[in-house]
Amino acid sequence: MAETTVSFVLEKLCNLAEKEATLLIGVHGDFQEIKHELESIKAFLKDADTRAADEGEGGSSEGVKTWVKQLREASFHIEDVIDCYSMYLVQRENYSGCIAPIKKVAQVIKTMKQRHKIASDMKNIKTSVGEIKERSVRYKFVVDNGPGSSRGTTGNESFGDLRMASHFIEENQVVGFESPRDELVSCLVEGTNELMLISVVGMGGLGKTTLSKHVFDNKLVKKHFDCRCFITVSQSYDMKELLIDMVKKFCKDSNEPTPKGLQEMDDITLIAQVREYLESKRYLVFFDDVWKEIFCDEIVNAMSNNKKGSRIIVTTRTMQVAEYFRKSFHVYIHKLQHLSSMKAWELFCKKAFRSEAGNLCPKDLEKMSEEIVQKCGGLPLAIVAIGGLLSTKSKTIFEWEKVRKYLRIELENNTHLTGLMRILSLSYDDLPYHLKSCMLYFGIYPEDYVIKRKRITRQWMAEGFVKNEHTRPLEEVAEEYMTKLINRSLVQVSKDGFDGKVKSCHVHDLMREVIIRKVKDSSFCHLMHEGHEQTMDGTVRRFSIAANPNNVLTSTGNSGIRAVFVFDKGELDEHFMDGLVSKFKLLKVLDFEKSRLNYVPDNLGNLFHLTYLNLSHTKVKVIPRSIGKLLNLETLDLRQTQVRELPKEMKKLTKLRLLPVYYRKYEGHYSMLNFTDGVQMQKGIGCLISLQKLYFLEADHGGIDLIEELKKLKQLRKLGIRRVRSEYGNALCNTIQQMNHLESLNITAIAEDEILDLDFISTPPNLKVLNLKGRLTKLPNWIPKLQYLVKLRLGLSNFEHDPLDSLKNLPNLLRLNLWDDAFSGDNLHFEVGGFLKLKELDLTRLNKLSSITIEKGALLGLDHFRFNNNPQLKVVPQDLKHLENLQFLGFADMPPELVESIDPRKGGEFHSVIKHIPLVLIRQKVGSRFHDYELYPIPTLSNV
Repeated sequence: MAETTVSFVLEKLCNLAEKEATLLIGVHGDFQEIKHELESIKAFLKDADTRAADEGEGGSSEGVKTWVKQLREASFHIEDVIDCYSMYLVQRENYSGCIAPIKKVAQVIKTMKQRHKIASDMKNIKTSVGEIKERSVRYKFVVDNGPGSSRGTTGNESFGDLRMASHFIEENQVVGFESPRDELVSCLVEGTNELMLISVVGMGGLGKTTLSKHVFDNKLVKKHFDCRCFITVSQSYDMKELLIDMVKKFCKDSNEPTPKGLQEMDDITLIAQVREYLESKRYLVFFDDVWKEIFCDEIVNAMSNNKKGSRIIVTTRTMQVAEYFRKSFHVYIHKLQHLSSMKAWELFCKKAFRSEAGNLCPKDLEKMSEEIVQKCGGLPLAIVAIGGLLSTKSKTIFEWEKVRKYLRIELENNTHLTGLMRILSLSYDDLPYHLKSCMLYFGIYPEDYVIKRKRITRQWMAEGFVKNEHTRPLEEVAEEYMTKLINRSLVQVSKDGFDGKVKSCHVHDLMREVIIRKVKDSSFCHLMHEGHEQTMDGTVRRFSIAANPNNVLTSTGNSGIRAVFVFDKGELDEHFMDGLVSKFKLLKVLDFEKSRLNYVPDNLGNLFHLTYLNLSHTKVKVIPRSIGKLLNLETLDLRQTQVRELPKEMKKLTKLRLLPVYYRKYEGHYSMLNFTDGVQMQKGIGCLISLQKLYFLEADHGGIDLIEELKKLKQLRKLGIRRVRSEYGNALCNTIQQMNHLESLNITAIAEDEILDLDFISTPPNLKVLNLKGRLTKLPNWIPKLQYLVKLRLGLSNFEHDPLDSLKNLPNLLRLNLWDDAFSGDNLHFEVGGFLKLKELDLTRLNKLSSITIEKGALLGLDHFRFNNNPQLKVVPQDLKHLENLQFLGFADMPPELVESIDPRKGGEFHSVIKHIPLVLIRQKVGSRFHDYELYPIPTLSNV
């Protein structure tokens, strides 16, 4: 992680040198010298980080750790000076104009002191960095030159290595792999005669090698192939040695002599030798633990496609590697899943109670054992390692309670488990430095916290981890980073949306332990969480507070904190907030989401560097006028707050990109028009030229003048505007037509009888999401022309004629919602050939709808169908039986006769219509609030 810190600081130094041509006299040279010294040190940092992370204690290892820590502290100090210098420049600009003489003299004295301090600090830093560089010679660091020179895994495991053990597990010890084993055996011995590659993908410790080795050694597989060989690749390999090893193993497996002179052959001759040997054989080669895409390009020429049904098995932690093989081979990818809870328990008992009759867990240890197994999260290597450790302990509650309670300490220090943590760490250690920083952010969140993808990626952006590549939107780049972490099996998807985008995510419990250790070792963040009683050791950059936030101000004298996250539900008093802003003036990130914050201090504007302020789901009502001083602010998240008006000073925030602000009234009776409150904005909104997302704006405050000003927001990608009147129609259409980047548009009328006149001449070409809530005289003719539209929601439209005929040819529509009398007829007709990609369909409060026709062969891609409070739909649509691929069917507050007709427990005569659907849920309202309801499932063939 020292590499990450130094790289980040180097970028800041370069940016400052480029942007500020008039650096302080005497400071410019110091900046340049420090930059050059850090660049030369950076070349050795991968080696230093690897050696600092080694498990060996004392001696050289401890010396390297100290060196890395000193370098990190120096880098932090440089960053502080740079940020203080940036503040000095702004102050210099602010006071360069005409001001009162006495005030000007005072300011000159103040800035002279700042200049002197900055220059003095740079001199001290230059000396410190020079000394650190000199000490690096003592440790003989080596430069990393890519594959083949890494100090990481060599492929030559030690005799006690857990990975070596996975090669020699007996058949009767393997648990939970029966189904994937049979599937992979079938792929190897059946099907095409073309050369085919089978890739087994999953996180470290999931059992990829164990599964693949058992498939490789299967009797049917052995009999099917003329020759086989097993090759461990790992992060460090020599391709020539690998090919020579492959030839030797093939020859040994076939009882043939090894060709002479392999070692003396050049690369082309050696590849030709391998191809010649394999040309006449049906071969199987197993490449275990492949890390890089380049391996495919290096090996492809040696793999002869002799059309004899030869096969290649590859195990990898990275989906991107698995996909890359498609470039050269027919590929089948098997994504290995975690063990089910039942199989995890079976494996644990086999390991922990191997000496007990029948491997049975004693009754008094069951509860603790279940908690330990749950902590393993279905990861076979963890279950085997921890179960093996427990097998050496006496079977008493006291011994097992110690392991359960102090498992975190055991994972870090117990020699039985350090190998497990090393294996899990490899995926993290292989990341480029910017992704390492992103990965460490998962350690900031408390255990079992639901991490929203948008929230964490916005935090990455605010920190500067996400780089703007070729003017692409930062959000797109951040999503790509997240995809890379998921594809590397480091991050797991908790929930995704109808469009396939990740909505929330998490990391495996044991991977989180790895991350927290890295967080602590690198001073990335100080965790004030229950169960993480960390001592403050040196300089840290972030506070994560999930217990007693009011202690944070007294727990540190470090004023260089860059980010504070508050997850605690305790009261945040005014003293805490005032002190936070006064003490940590270099803050870039403040996140209070779902805390009990109800006050934002007037001195908020002192946080010049603040780029991200998340106040969502708090009780904040007023934003202070000093917010206009936050010239670097990019994200202001006010979702589900009681802020109803923003100060006129907001217009100064020319870097503001994201402004979600609204309050949804879940506590009361639902009304489509009044369910959401937006925000009133003062004149000057057009100054927010960087704004990309703005929702929800109250249109009746400012009227046509406000809408006209929106034309200046050329970068808008998402706009939500409420309380729209009929007379705003032309102005609104003219404004929206100029927003060429707009992807999401949400328009709500001020009243049910208010007609929305949205007769666009041309529509935003990139529109993906459209929400229209208000009376429409007819379906606007531009909607069916939206080629990229994936989500359409219409409410209160009162179409007298079925709108489906006009909408059915939208080529990319995935989700359709018709709500609150969007259609005022009695029958909707879904024809064959329409809505070819539709996945979700929602029909809610269509008060006259009494029947639905779905032609056989229509809606073949539909997997979610919801009906909500359609009072005249008293008979279940019989054509639901045609929806063979439907995965979920929901009925909410529907007539009781319809519900009873599909419930077999009540003699439902139409149960056969829905019995093929895996999940059918009934929702009934039980109170006046939005979330007051009960759920119960209808038994079907799939869930009985």
